Amino acid sequence: MLRTELDALPVKEETGLAYASTVHARDPAGQDVPVGHMCGHDLHMSALVATAEIMAHRKSAWRGTLILIGQPAEETLSGAAAMVRDGLFTRVPRPDVVLALHVSNSLPAGEVSMLAGPFSTNADSLRITIYGRGGHGASPETTVDPIVIAARTIVALQTIVSREVKPGDVAVVTVGYVHAGTKNNIIPEQAEMGLTVRTYKKEVRKHVLEAIKRITDAEAQAAGAPRTPSIERYEGTDAVYNDSALVRKLRPALEASLGKANVIAGQPNMASEDFSVFVQQGIPGFYLGLGGADPAKYAAAQASGISLPSNHSPLFAPDVDPALHTAIAAEETMLRTLLGTAGGT
Repeated sequence: MLRTELDALPVKEETGLAYASTVHARDPAGQDVPVGHMCGHDLHMSALVATAEIMAHRKSAWRGTLILIGQPAEETLSGAAAMVRDGLFTRVPRPDVVLALHVSNSLPAGEVSMLAGPFSTNADSLRITIYGRGGHGASPETTVDPIVIAARTIVALQTIVSREVKPGDVAVVTVGYVHAGTKNNIIPEQAEMGLTVRTYKKEVRKHVLEAIKRITDAEAQAAGAPRTPSIERYEGTDAVYNDSALVRKLRPALEASLGKANVIAGQPNMASEDFSVFVQQGIPGFYLGLGGADPAKYAAAQASGISLPSNHSPLFAPDVDPALHTAIAAEETMLRTLLGTAGGT
């Protein structure tokens, strides 16, 4: 099974390209937002469609069953699980292998990266609501200020990684937003924080999530909050693991197709991906890293130390040629290797 994502992001594209998105849509809150494929999913879809056409025209060169999946809602880490719950593997044959790729500016276009083991992290999205007692900003002694509690909680949460996670293990705890209050002289009733938590190991994940609750509850109690904070995990997915046997099988074929110098040893990254849901069904999986940076700009960035626009940036724009052609060649090579015959485009 070869999978691509279908969804875009609420980001206004500012690449200046002739085909830059001008689409607007309503978000879940009903707000009008600009929409763009600022994570490279448009390139992924284009590659899958082209690969499908090649495989269809060359059916005599391979044998077996090829399943092509367009998955919604990857950005909210919910689409793969929804497809499985909806009976994906009763609607189509259960595959022996699942494959996907993702483009980024971490490599120049024309190169791919591959590694066995963890490719991306466990991810947990948390919404924490801290409850206080509102009142006049000039009379704080009559209130319990949830903004102050939130501020102390944010600082204390940073000690989880620095003081509770074993050096060498990987974890990230990021507070991405704080929402509280409506006016400068009103102490609000509550404050809301949004967190993203990234880990690789199950035991580290468990410890970090428990530590977040412990610290959040303790800070509220220390301030005399009237209620225990609520902690909602509203998104999440497990780490993506690449099957080592698949890596060993596919590496020589990709090196022959793309050139050995263009197949790079990859490194685990702190992004997250619900492709892991398919692997969790007991199906071996492989997730390929695809270079998207203009080679000249990549070299200049490496020399200067200035990073190129990342995925989700309004300026993210993969170098279509050769990134798209590399994606097509890589997908065809992997499929023909696993379906009976190796070979590039």
